[in-house]
Amino acid sequence: MNIVIFAGGVGTRLWPLSRKKSPKQFEKVVGDRSTLQLAVERLLPAFSHTNLYIATNVEYADLVRKQLPQIPEHHVIGEPVMRDVGPAVGLAAAILTKVAPETPMAILWSDHLVRKEELFRKILETAEQVVKKERDKVVFIAQKPRFASQNLGWITYGPQVQLLNGVPLNAFVGFKYRPDLPTAEKYFTSGNHAWNLGYFVTTPAFLFKKYKEFVPEMHKQLAVLQNAWGTPAWDATLQKIYPTLEKIHFDNAILEKLKTHEAYVISEDLAWSDIGAWEALKEALQESPTHNVTNGNVLVQDSNDSLVYNYNNKQLLVAIDLSGMLVINTADVTVVCKKESVPKIKKLVESMNGTPHEHLT
Repeated sequence: MNIVIFAGGVGTRLWPLSRKKSPKQFEKVVGDRSTLQLAVERLLPAFSHTNLYIATNVEYADLVRKQLPQIPEHHVIGEPVMRDVGPAVGLAAAILTKVAPETPMAILWSDHLVRKEELFRKILETAEQVVKKERDKVVFIAQKPRFASQNLGWITYGPQVQLLNGVPLNAFVGFKYRPDLPTAEKYFTSGNHAWNLGYFVTTPAFLFKKYKEFVPEMHKQLAVLQNAWGTPAWDATLQKIYPTLEKIHFDNAILEKLKTHEAYVISEDLAWSDIGAWEALKEALQESPTHNVTNGNVLVQDSNDSLVYNYNNKQLLVAIDLSGMLVINTADVTVVCKKESVPKIKKLVESMNGTPHEHLT
């Protein structure tokens, strides 16, 4: 199976660690390796480096190659501009349809944490088995919900279709992106809703066919890029065509239009977390809701439910009498805010454009 890991986002909700020049997926958010490196390591040894592709922005291609020297150089797909997830997944589908159209492909993301790695590999291998037999299917991999999240997409699934390798395969019903709180609470207690991770396995040929069916104009443009892949015309064609692709999310372009009989759902507890924001990182690493999560040269006293991260080891960071707070210290920026104020970080970073502080973004 070929696997595409997407690593192109900017990640302003993890500012000031995540910056335009080095976004969150390249930084050591957990332990001593970047989340991109962790995303690759959790696939080994079940899958090989030679079957991995990294989709990123062209300005981060060298960072990817530096952090993942085992990945073949031509497997790093550098998009010249950001055109949302629809075109990004479409480009990967177009390339792999040319390379290996009937070989199953998995779509994964670089800024997540998956603690149950052995189970994750088993589920990927199971999904691969299914798609090898049913090449016109998509197998979605979902996380059993831990709480009624309003910030994640949800997937609805039906009865179990089969049990393969001890992994239940369920019928697919539909999606709901970021529901309101009453709906999220209903989903959480229903027993047939899970968090949609954006992880799935299918064949490139089937996925590319869906682009032709649902976004035909984009498919025509992607077909031009497909023909240029692996030729001397690739770079010039990519620079010309890719910036003209419609800016649309993959969910809106493809997933929401899938018929229920075209997909299955695997919903398991992978101990998965989206660590794209500081409060989400705390939730992923905490032993309990009142537990403090710390990193670096810190001293925390009489505090609870707080995250205190210090990336400046020459300086001691001291926190006293904190409750529900985030403190992040880097060499040039210190952020202190309530956990629920994280959305304001993104707005603040955006407001710094065109100001004397823009270099810090």
